[in-house]
Amino acid sequence: MTRGLAPGPAPRWAAGLARSAYSLLLRLATPFYLARLWWRGRAEPVYRSHWIERLGGLDGTVPPGRLWLHAVSLGETRAAAALIDALRAQRPGLRLLLTHGTATGRAAGAALLREGDGQAWLPYDTPGAVRRFLHAHRPALGVVMETEIWPNLMAGARAAGVPMVLANARLSERSRAKGERLAALLHPALAGFACALAQTEADAARLRASGALDAEVLGNLKYDLAPPAELVERGRRWRQSLGRAVVLAASTREGEEMPLLRAWRALPAPRPLLLLVPRHPQRFDEVAQFLADSGLSSLRRSGWGKEVPPPEAAAADVWLGDTLGEMALYAALADVALLGGSWAPLGGQNLIELAACACPVVMGPHTFNFEQAAELALQAGAARRAGGIQEGVALALTLATGPEREAASQRALAFAAAHRGAAARMANEILARLPAQPALRVPAGG
Repeated sequence: MTRGLAPGPAPRWAAGLARSAYSLLLRLATPFYLARLWWRGRAEPVYRSHWIERLGGLDGTVPPGRLWLHAVSLGETRAAAALIDALRAQRPGLRLLLTHGTATGRAAGAALLREGDGQAWLPYDTPGAVRRFLHAHRPALGVVMETEIWPNLMAGARAAGVPMVLANARLSERSRAKGERLAALLHPALAGFACALAQTEADAARLRASGALDAEVLGNLKYDLAPPAELVERGRRWRQSLGRAVVLAASTREGEEMPLLRAWRALPAPRPLLLLVPRHPQRFDEVAQFLADSGLSSLRRSGWGKEVPPPEAAAADVWLGDTLGEMALYAALADVALLGGSWAPLGGQNLIELAACACPVVMGPHTFNFEQAAELALQAGAARRAGGIQEGVALALTLATGPEREAASQRALAFAAAHRGAAARMANEILARLPAQPALRVPAGG
């Protein structure tokens, strides 16, 4: 629902009134919510699939008692992969229910399923949809990744006797402050978690101030993600075949591509290769149009397969990374990365995956979503900070073409390796709270 939470308890009557008003608004907005999904389905057809799940329904029956893990989008699902591996290592035969909110999250989650696991959309947060969802699946325990706090879902889980855990939890000061207006609604929701497994002490402190009854620091799951070896090897082969420096613009967001392309066009020829990878796949065509209008020569990565890029790709100014699941390939191909989301006030994207592929990072001034990872990367020499995109481009070119390139790559690898272990710690905490029998108190109806 929101990335922001608010400090301070609210009176019970105020909390009840807030949730009633919230629920009424969601019921009234349901037709518009469904219409928006249908609209998004034009570009991503999966949004038009399994509609009954959006309202808490289920096709057929499923066995009760699975561990339910919610990862809303692609980034959370990737982090969940490390946790799932650790859970299965400690509890072989564990059966999972994965839920998501986005097409990219669902696609990534499908690759994590094993026989006996299930997958669904997270239902819309109306009381009826939540009741139907919990009655249909009857999970033994719920794990929510990072920042997804849904008031009716938490109230429904509490009524159904389903314990809930907030894993890999983070809460920036900016988000905490923005949530103050919704304290009566969000404080009880956060207080409903049996525990919050925070990434950093700062996150834990803000979570406690916002109502979490039990918040402890276990680290960041994203350090435990091993990049796919096949993608890394292919990226390195492509880099050798190019014979020129490569700068990756990783997970760029709205408002960042045009200033970057203007800065790139101003560089003297021959330019290094710019590998531009938008954060959201629905923007691939939009960014392709930016490239067509920029005067720079470009190719779309989706135009060739796993083989070495075609001859015309080697001479292009820009490659558009319009594929999913290949960030490790792009990072292994690059000499340095410009961190998307950090050049506009958007909070930055995950730099840990880049570092794990030996790709040093240049980030802009806005990294509040990953403040500790950014600070640790700076301290380790795995990242540099620039005040704006032109300064960032200049710094990236210096790293990509200068004598420090290999040392910067090794510092990035060392940084990523130094903070692993959160997955095993979180798996221990989650499995300790997993009931022996499924919760069965969920009333039918809704």
